[in-house]
Amino acid sequence: MERDVQFVGQSTAFLDAVERASRAAPIRRPVLVIGERGTGKELIAQRLHHLSPRWGEPLITLNCAALPETLIEAELFGHEAGAFTGATRARAGRFEEADRGTLFLDELGTLSMAAQERLLRAIEYGEVVRIGSSRPVTVDVRIVAATNADLPRLAEEGRFRADLLDRLSFEVITLPPLRAREGDVFELADYYGRRMGSELEWSRWPGFSPAALEALEAYEWPGNVRELRNVVERAVYRWADESRPIDEVVFDPFASAWSMRGLDEGVAVPAAVAPAAPSTPEAAADACVALREAVDAHERGLVLAALERLRWNQRKVASALGLTYDQLRHCLKKHGLHQGRG
Repeated sequence: MERDVQFVGQSTAFLDAVERASRAAPIRRPVLVIGERGTGKELIAQRLHHLSPRWGEPLITLNCAALPETLIEAELFGHEAGAFTGATRARAGRFEEADRGTLFLDELGTLSMAAQERLLRAIEYGEVVRIGSSRPVTVDVRIVAATNADLPRLAEEGRFRADLLDRLSFEVITLPPLRAREGDVFELADYYGRRMGSELEWSRWPGFSPAALEALEAYEWPGNVRELRNVVERAVYRWADESRPIDEVVFDPFASAWSMRGLDEGVAVPAAVAPAAPSTPEAAADACVALREAVDAHERGLVLAALERLRWNQRKVASALGLTYDQLRHCLKKHGLHQGRG
């Protein structure tokens, strides 16, 4: 689990979620944390543990999606020597390791039905049985689980045990996505930017230019805070002049003028036709003019196709074409492209 426990943000939606976690922390009951990837579910789990009476005991983490179904039960409940091929010695599971502490189950929605049944028994009776053993082991564990799945819908479809969901949902904390946290993009960008500047041993923090801040605010952040941190730290790292505000932000590190992404995403690229070699200087000059016109027309067609495909969201278009926001704006001005007129 990431050890960065700093909560940065001022939006009401975010602060309400943090406050709910603080109120639930002292209670022994299970807590279910819901949120998109990168919203900070693991940080909420840490807060629930460190503000609880169990803060001095272990906080054990298991990512349920990181292990194959055949091993997840052994990881959770342990196993005896010889219980299965490769089990050369007995091993305690995560429940026993978390005794008197907190067990954080990330990606809960990926648990198999068999593992869900054993998990329900462990929560109800406070006992686990190692694979290959018939002797129950008593454990005192507080469960915090996290997922980005719609567990009530999965329960209705028979893919998640409804009785387990009932036991885990004493308190449900739903974390807002970054796009719903008004004002927090600037707070987070400044926080992570200053931290990266300090890591690079900058003598001062120049901040971001108005254009860069506008780009950060307009972006939809599908990866939420984790993605913002990468984008901001990359922008600071790539900016060579600490005396000037950072003016270039790259949202997609894979974007490149040489990538095939535009083709994969459906941007139509006219087929190239090899022209005949010009026979006279006049013909060569005409050919140069024609070439420039063809290149301009090709560029305009690519940009217009991307604009229409991405519904004129200039941030997404710039990212898809491997351009900075300013480069795209210059290109739009050059070709006279404005929404409503092609």
